[in-house]
Amino acid sequence: MFEVRADDLSSEPTRQLLALHLAGMHANSPPGSVFALDLSGLKDPAVTVWSAWDGADIAGIGALKVLGDGTGEVKSMRTHPDYLRRGVAALLLERVVTEARRRGLRRLSLETGRGPAFEPALTLYRRRGFADGEAFSDYRENAFSQFLHLDLRSDQG
Repeated sequence: MFEVRADDLSSEPTRQLLALHLAGMHANSPPGSVFALDLSGLKDPAVTVWSAWDGADIAGIGALKVLGDGTGEVKSMRTHPDYLRRGVAALLLERVVTEARRRGLRRLSLETGRGPAFEPALTLYRRRGFADGEAFSDYRENAFSQFLHLDLRSDQG
């Protein structure tokens, strides 16, 4: 059983997993197409980060960025390689969705890439009810990005 808790980004395991996440995004995306938040971006007051733990071992991270217009964005979803396909990402995504709903947000959105490295995440998001849509916030349509949205007013969890 994993314990999910708010994360202040101060622990070494969290920082290492974030570094792995950023490296993976850069390795699997064309130049100029990585919109993942770094440590300073995740410390923005509009962002809440959660981590999932298996005892003293970090299993995954995920974040919610409140955009200020009644919407939120899913950020920094990453499962530690030792915990793949064990439900960590689904658990963290559900925490983000639940918190977004608790905060009264009407929609959750996300940006992700294309290609084999992104397929597992896309499967998870679509299974949870996210649907393909248009660019949002400061994003612009481009050949690499995909934008998905979940209407929290009609989503029943």
